[in-house]
Amino acid sequence: MKSLMIQGTSSGAGKSTLVAALCRIFEKKGYLVAPFKSQNMSNFGYATPDFEISRAQAIQAIAAKCPIEPDLNPIMLKPLGNYYSAVYLNGKYYKKMHAKDYYAKFVKSKGLKAATASLLKLKKNYDLVILEGAGSPAEINLQKYDIANMQIAQKANASVLLVSDIDRGGSFASLVGTMDLIENKYKKLVKGFVLNKFRGDVDVLKPGFRKIKQLTKIPVIGTIPMSKIDLPEEDSLNVKAKQIRWTKNNLSKIDKELDRLAKIVTNNLDIKAIERMIK
Repeated sequence: MKSLMIQGTSSGAGKSTLVAALCRIFEKKGYLVAPFKSQNMSNFGYATPDFEISRAQAIQAIAAKCPIEPDLNPIMLKPLGNYYSAVYLNGKYYKKMHAKDYYAKFVKSKGLKAATASLLKLKKNYDLVILEGAGSPAEINLQKYDIANMQIAQKANASVLLVSDIDRGGSFASLVGTMDLIENKYKKLVKGFVLNKFRGDVDVLKPGFRKIKQLTKIPVIGTIPMSKIDLPEEDSLNVKAKQIRWTKNNLSKIDKELDRLAKIVTNNLDIKAIERMIK
C-alpha cells in the first residue's frame, strides 16, 4: 500500500480540497484510491441510516470513486459549545465529551486504536491511501494528544505535503515555523510544500521558494491559484451546517467540479514529483 498525507500550517489551508483533487488525479492514473482522516471536527456530516462521517471524507470518496464508509473517518467530533463535542466513533454516536476528557481519556486509548484499525483496513484494500491532517502539526501544546497529523503519518509510512494558505499572508514564515516546531523524529516525513490560494504572478514568489528550501531543505512543489470551486462546504466551525441532498443530479455536479479541481491542481503542482514521494 502506498500512502501520502496532506497536512497544513493552519486550519483552512486547503487540506480537504487538495486531498479531493489528488484522489481524483490518482484515480485517473489507475490507482485504487481511498481518502482517510483519523479525526475530524465538523458540523458537516454525511449521514446514512447506518453511519455518519464527515462530509469532507464523503466528497473525497466521490473523488476517489471508492465506497463511502466509516473507515474513511473513524472519529468525528461535532462541536456543541462550552468545550463539549458529540463524539462519533466508527460512524456511530459514542458520547458527549468535554475537551479535557477527550484528550486525557479518549485519544490515547479508544481514539488511537480506532484510527489505526481503520487505517490498516484501508491499507489492505487499496493501492493508495491519501490522508488528511487536522489543523496544524505544530500545535506544541497538543502534540502528545495529536492523532490526526504526524503520529498517523508515521503509522501509515506516508510522505507528507505541507500546505499553506498564502492569501492569508505569512506563508513562508508559517512553513518554516511549522518545520521548526514539529518533533525532530517527524521532520523527515515532510517531502514538499504547497502554497494555496495565490493571486498573481508566481515568479514573484520564486526568491521565497529558494530561501525556504535553503532553510529547510524542502522544495515547494507547486502553487495553486485562487479558484472558485463549486463544491458543498466541507468543514466549518463558523457557519451553520447546511444539509445537501445526495441526489443523482447533485452527485453529477460534484463529480464535474472534482474533475475541474483535479485539472487545476494537475496544472499547478508537480504531480510526477508527488508520485515519486509515495511509497
